[in-house]
Amino acid sequence: MADNSLPAASPLEHVLEFIRVLEAGGGAAEIRPFLSESFVLTEAPHLLAPEGSARALAGVLAGADQSRQVVKDQKFIVRRTTCEGGRVVVEADWSATVLMDLRYWDRGETIRARTASVFEVSGGVIVSQDSYDCYFR
Repeated sequence: MADNSLPAASPLEHVLEFIRVLEAGGGAAEIRPFLSESFVLTEAPHLLAPEGSARALAGVLAGADQSRQVVKDQKFIVRRTTCEGGRVVVEADWSATVLMDLRYWDRGETIRARTASVFEVSGGVIVSQDSYDCYFR
């Protein structure tokens, strides 16, 4: 009997689908299947987090739900990708509409950043993401 299941997504396909779910406004329930139990997001210092940050899975999921109160209409324009084994690098332009007044943006304005993220994918899930975001003011 033939196996009619779809082939497993490549690490690059998995990361790009994760980004599409984020762009569609996905919260915790929608992004959880993409992330390992031990997932860690590390953000280099940037305009909104001058000290940078590191968050484990629970913090990332909570942040995904909270982001719906901060921004809407997220868009990612992927400029370049590189994939070697389970490591995927995505360079993208990100934008969103701000839903509340922030330090550098007022409600209704568009926030923009040039991003580079390094993802590690293992066993069909993302185990880490290191993000380097450059926000435009």
